[in-house]
Amino acid sequence: MRRVVVAPNAFKGSLTASDAATAMGAAVALVHPEAEILARPLADGGDGSVEALLAAGYRRLEVTVRLPDGRLATAPIAMRDNEAVVELANTCGLVLTPEDQRDPMTASTLGLADAVRGALDAGATRIVLCVGGSASTDGGVGLLCGLGARVLDVDGNAVRPGGQWLASICSVDLTGLDPRLRHVDLLVATDVTSPLFGPDGAAFVFAPQKGASATEVDLLDEGLRSWAQVVARHTGRDVSTTPGAGAAGGTAFAAAALLDAAILPGAPFIAEAIGLDAALEGADLLITGEGSLDAQSLLGKGAVDAALRARALHIPAVLVCGRVDVPVAELSALGIVASGALVDIAPPAEAIENAAAVLARRTIEILASLPDE
Repeated sequence: MRRVVVAPNAFKGSLTASDAATAMGAAVALVHPEAEILARPLADGGDGSVEALLAAGYRRLEVTVRLPDGRLATAPIAMRDNEAVVELANTCGLVLTPEDQRDPMTASTLGLADAVRGALDAGATRIVLCVGGSASTDGGVGLLCGLGARVLDVDGNAVRPGGQWLASICSVDLTGLDPRLRHVDLLVATDVTSPLFGPDGAAFVFAPQKGASATEVDLLDEGLRSWAQVVARHTGRDVSTTPGAGAAGGTAFAAAALLDAAILPGAPFIAEAIGLDAALEGADLLITGEGSLDAQSLLGKGAVDAALRARALHIPAVLVCGRVDVPVAELSALGIVASGALVDIAPPAEAIENAAAVLARRTIEILASLPDE
């Protein structure tokens, strides 16, 4: 075997994409010591998007942001020439708040606005918002308010950012928006295709993962519907059903409807930015994976996007995940010739605590089982 590309997503809660690529690469070196190993850590617009770009050569810039609970912290953004990539997950994402302190009704996207301002201060003229992994379902109101907009209730009073108060918004005032935004090409990279509201929308599908009860989910969905009506009256158009509008609790909706941002799939954006196709040219094998592969992953997650790119080049792919909950036939259709899960060889606790070692061991087993070419 001459060249092997290792391109995993992060294993959420246990390994960054770079750490996973290192473990997979070590496995390849043991089984195929003659092979050239190209590491291309992946992301799909969610957690780890900025780190994937930094690993690919983007410049790191630290900015001060407000966390979901209001505390101040620093977060990296990725810069290349006049392009900046900011990430919701590392500014106001779910992973930044301890599980027992999460409040899905009051959490907001103010921290993402802080990162955008940091990018503007750095002179960016193209800003990509990677919006997966949110702690909030605020319809992007925090992002707007942090950039200078005002959302008002029936009496003209400012409404706090947060899903709890969405239904009280009656109007939006954009006159105070940071004027630098007029000269910026703004894009939103999403890891899902959900609409803003409804059974497949931001509240019903994702708010329970953020700690929302069934009653709170209903309230959030009602709030998002009300917010969409306010925005439609203001703009004269409705983008609430646009695929991806429900990403990050409706952050993509607000950016598209009120900041004129274009919504694009996150996985292809990251793959192209890190040069995955160029790495795959002439490769004999792709090894990819993520924490949990399930039906949702098939809608555009990074590992699936990578496998499809390899299939287009007639390169076989191997998938190694924490868990695999997709039928073998569906994996085969993606060009995946072998797959395995860490929980197949280790208890879940060990698979998380010693994830790098277990991942390397599982990768070795799968590589050793492949037929000789």
